[in-house]
Amino acid sequence: MGAITALGIVLLILMMIVGGKQGITSFLSMVVNFGILFFSIVLIAFHMPPILVAVVASAILLAITIFWSDASDNASVTAFEASVIILILLIAIIIPIEYWAQVGGFGLEDSEELEGLSTYVGIDFTKIAIATAILSSLGAIAEAAIAIASGLDEIITQHQLIRSEQLYVDGIVIGKQIIGTAVNTLFFGFFGSSLGLFIWFYSLNYSFGEILNDKVFAAELIAIVVSLIGVVTTIPITTWIMSLKLKRKTAAK
Repeated sequence: MGAITALGIVLLILMMIVGGKQGITSFLSMVVNFGILFFSIVLIAFHMPPILVAVVASAILLAITIFWSDASDNASVTAFEASVIILILLIAIIIPIEYWAQVGGFGLEDSEELEGLSTYVGIDFTKIAIATAILSSLGAIAEAAIAIASGLDEIITQHQLIRSEQLYVDGIVIGKQIIGTAVNTLFFGFFGSSLGLFIWFYSLNYSFGEILNDKVFAAELIAIVVSLIGVVTTIPITTWIMSLKLKRKTAAK
């Protein structure tokens, strides 16, 4: 038994103990999402348009992640609608930024691993960088959207006479409480995954300017900043959609 298999079994057992049926569902959704990501890589390798593959895969991944959660139908639909809107906004930001930054492809740090290999694979690596940035932002967006939507749905359930304006204010308050945790989660994830790269930069005596302009570092940093923008934007948009639904429901009565 390999180390990854053993960790997967431990994770499954813990999710079953803590989450019960929902824990099993969450584990299955993670496995399915992994399969979708792997299939997306295969499609891109067979020269399917990377951006198109990433957009379609993103919509499917968001749907699985959100609708397989334990949230109510109202919260799930609201979170998915907000996530799709945020995804469209991020795509509009990511595409020009990636072309402007020119961080696609391999950096100087990859030269040793690529020695003797051909880099002429017939794929635009800037589009690969765009697809990577899009897919990297999905987890943070879905987490923030479902947290806001579930909190607001619970408020509506407990206070059925609440006005849409007050609900919007409550949503922003909830968002302020989770935004710090979400931002720090992304930051620590970026720092942890790039720790070896930072040590390498220090050993090579890179200046601060050289670090900021390094292709590998810049690509990772852009992906993280885009995810942060997605999380921050998710809060008002999810709150606005939930408030709009409540306003329409109130007007229909």
